[in-house]
Amino acid sequence: MILPPARRNERTKTSFGETQFGGAQLGDARRTKRLVKSANILARHPGGTLPEKFKSPKDLKAFYRLCNCEEVTHEAILAAHREVAFDRLVTRKRPTLVLHDSTELDYTGHTSIEGLGQIGNGNKKGYIAHNSLAVDPKTKEALGLYSQLLHHRVKVRKNETDAQRRKRKSRESRLWVQGTETLPNDWNLIDVCDQGADTFEFLYHETLSGRRFVVRSAHNRGIVLGHETAPEDTSVEDAKKYLRDVARALPELGSWTLQVTSKEELKSPKKKGKKRKVKRISREAKMAVSSARVQVKPPTTKSGDYEETPLAMWIVRVWESLRPKARNVWNGFC
Repeated sequence: MILPPARRNERTKTSFGETQFGGAQLGDARRTKRLVKSANILARHPGGTLPEKFKSPKDLKAFYRLCNCEEVTHEAILAAHREVAFDRLVTRKRPTLVLHDSTELDYTGHTSIEGLGQIGNGNKKGYIAHNSLAVDPKTKEALGLYSQLLHHRVKVRKNETDAQRRKRKSRESRLWVQGTETLPNDWNLIDVCDQGADTFEFLYHETLSGRRFVVRSAHNRGIVLGHETAPEDTSVEDAKKYLRDVARALPELGSWTLQVTSKEELKSPKKKGKKRKVKRISREAKMAVSSARVQVKPPTTKSGDYEETPLAMWIVRVWESLRPKARNVWNGFC
């Protein structure tokens, strides 16, 4: 059972703020004490604006002063929480999902903030926050934020070549690699990433990480079937196989029923125009899965920091089998 912060704290006799941030090194014990108290207030009122969260003007002003201290940095606060999260991980000894993804923090109207980069279509300013959140796959409990990178897009020359872009350390595709650098080489950890992580650089990094991983496919990469066959020993026909073509031809290994919940959201058009409201009706979907062992070939043009050698992995295809036009729900590597 997952307890909300208040009830969980009653049982452990330790407040949420003390547990997560009591070990923060902020240069002064009074700052750490204020951080703990502020975290408890925020945990009790997670929604709304800061004045709505901090009912006491004294606590609100103290929180503002805390945020204005040079010693109170994003990394210093995250480090304290990360240490607690690592301690939980060491004692678990069972599979844990680490979900990696990015979100945009929009500070367009806050002109006093320095160091912001372009977000959205380029007309807004803010950060790209790349998060790595550990989750228990059985209870769905969030176990901790192991990494959070605040990235801002740098201005690049209009005539920047592909070779120059690949060498640039500030390129956004590097976030996936950097976001896993604080994680241990533990087989119980399973990195889960969306299509943005489908770069050969990240796939190569993950095969050496000591962790398991699942990455949604974004590119129809060249592959060799099996883990034993050397690419140079393949026939001319087998040398021209591609991931998605092979995945669609694999036999079904199993099936199950998935409950699809109803949903309503505003979607932006691919090019121009107004957002439109899209509704998804609740229903049951019949799902199917297939998989195969493959070696993923490196791209013809090197696009990152990796050795140009085939990577032994599994491809997994998940699709809805009973729709008139079945579409892939998951095409990926692991």
